[in-house]
Amino acid sequence: MSSDTIYALASGPGRAGIAVIRVSGPKTEKALQRLGVKTPKPRLAMRAKFMDPTTKDLLDDGLVLWFPAPHSFTGEDVAELHIHGGRAVIDSIMSALSSIGGVRPAEAGEFTRRAFTNDKMDITQAEALADLVDAESRAQAKQALQQMGGALKELTDDWRHRLVQALAHLEAVIDFPDEDLPPDVADKVWGEVRDLEARIKTFLDDKHRGERIRDGLSIAIVGAPNAGKSSLLNALAKRDAAIVSATPGTTRDIIDVHMDIGGYAVTVADTAGLRVTSDAIEKEGVKRAQARAEQADIRIALFDGAAYPDRDKTTQKLVDDNTIAVFSKADVLDQAREIELDVANDMRPTHFISSQTGFGMTALLQRLESLIKQKFDLGSSVSLTRARHRKALEECVDALARAQKVDLPELAAEDLRLAAKALGRITGRVDVEEILDVVFREFCIGK
Repeated sequence: MSSDTIYALASGPGRAGIAVIRVSGPKTEKALQRLGVKTPKPRLAMRAKFMDPTTKDLLDDGLVLWFPAPHSFTGEDVAELHIHGGRAVIDSIMSALSSIGGVRPAEAGEFTRRAFTNDKMDITQAEALADLVDAESRAQAKQALQQMGGALKELTDDWRHRLVQALAHLEAVIDFPDEDLPPDVADKVWGEVRDLEARIKTFLDDKHRGERIRDGLSIAIVGAPNAGKSSLLNALAKRDAAIVSATPGTTRDIIDVHMDIGGYAVTVADTAGLRVTSDAIEKEGVKRAQARAEQADIRIALFDGAAYPDRDKTTQKLVDDNTIAVFSKADVLDQAREIELDVANDMRPTHFISSQTGFGMTALLQRLESLIKQKFDLGSSVSLTRARHRKALEECVDALARAQKVDLPELAAEDLRLAAKALGRITGRVDVEEILDVVFREFCIGK
């Protein structure tokens, strides 16, 4: 219930020098008083001795911060108790809070839910907060911070505002044909609708960049058996993540390793060697390897350097703009040097590496970073980070397209309403009364 006062450990679990307990709700100030703490000045840290409400025993000596409503994270009265991070101290203070009437432990996500309910953030910002907490790379954190700052909200709100304006004008033409309305109102409506449709379509054509950054990019190492794929994976991971064997077909299933490359969260996959085989298990491994290669954001096509200049034709077919061609085992070559790999009459730079000596690994990593940034660098642009964002925009575009094809203006208006609702679902703001507000404000109907 929103009338409850809630509390939870806001810092990470486990032993630490400092722990933070957040309290939010109408009885926050009362809870402080029951703990023997005077209400501090707003947003200023104050030293406090926390006492047991019943026994008056000292529980801890720490700091308290007070954020009176509405100027707080949740929009309610909020207090933060900065205490020593030992389990006994945390448990004793949380137990003391539980003993106060109307104060209870928070449910998962309840602080953020209250912030949304009290208009402190919209749904996209709440999602971004969760993404920031879960971020494992600089790129993920940067994207989450952009969205927390309202980048996606501002963009979709602007589109929705323009769409509501257009819809209001169309409604005015339909409902008040005898009023003295500007003669070009209908033309302006459809010009605006066409422009919005084009802008949203362009925005959607982003190759799912935001979702991929949020979920982590995928890199697949592909090549013939014994080309050195497992050794390369271990060299990239800097640990023995995959079994290395001279026996062809050792890698049957896909082995994934999570790492950070150039500030991007990446999953690198070692796949089964690509070859024709009668072994049922290895055949399934090859099938999975080919599927992973097709799905990967970037491929490393690994050729056996011991066979240089010959190269596996099956692997060669996979080399494209999303692929880095690499020759392994540079330590066994007479001369390791960069050459050009001719693939379908396209000259592509090729790397020579040795997973054993480390030769060429720095250059390969630099090339990976460069390709990742080329494909996924955010810059200052806004990104879609969830499938629900994309689905809502796709529904909006479909509705805008339908509105331009129907003959009856009433049907067109209904499609524009559906488009506006789809945009509103992104941020969680859907208010049909906005349309009437615009109609009466701009056209002064009935004056």
